[in-house]
Amino acid sequence: MIVAAILLVFPLCLAFAAISDLLTMTIPNRVSLILIVSFCLLSPLSGLALPAVGMHALGAAIVFGICFALFALNTIGGGDAKLLSAAALWFGYDPALLSFLTYVGVIGGLVTLAILLIRSQANTILAIGLPVPNSVLMAKKIPYGIAIAIGGFLAFPSSPLFVAALEGLK
Repeated sequence: MIVAAILLVFPLCLAFAAISDLLTMTIPNRVSLILIVSFCLLSPLSGLALPAVGMHALGAAIVFGICFALFALNTIGGGDAKLLSAAALWFGYDPALLSFLTYVGVIGGLVTLAILLIRSQANTILAIGLPVPNSVLMAKKIPYGIAIAIGGFLAFPSSPLFVAALEGLK
């Protein structure tokens, strides 16, 4: 049961956040809260030692500090900062966190380019009849929750919690 929760909670929360960000340009606070609470409940049950849980908190705190600074500079949205920090908790202060952040950065650049291309070709896209959410066409923001989710999906198999869950299946 614990293994199933570990393998489902993180990806489902990220998928929900990405869809919400795409359609409404907001990421509900409850998604970040669910990620944090579920990590706090599942990490000890998965066999992670207390020092390892502390390293996860350290990684999340570092990401939060950077995200807070970027939010203060009006570079990223508050929902993106909260989601990125909560997701970082699942990776910890580990090479998996660097992989996650690298994926998010690269995919975020690609998502940004795609959104800008869609916005520049909006009349053509609408004339063809392709369904594009109004939030993508009208908002000035970029739905970075998509990049956070895809980066999380790609990096999750290397996270310590995922590895611990797989070892629990043996």
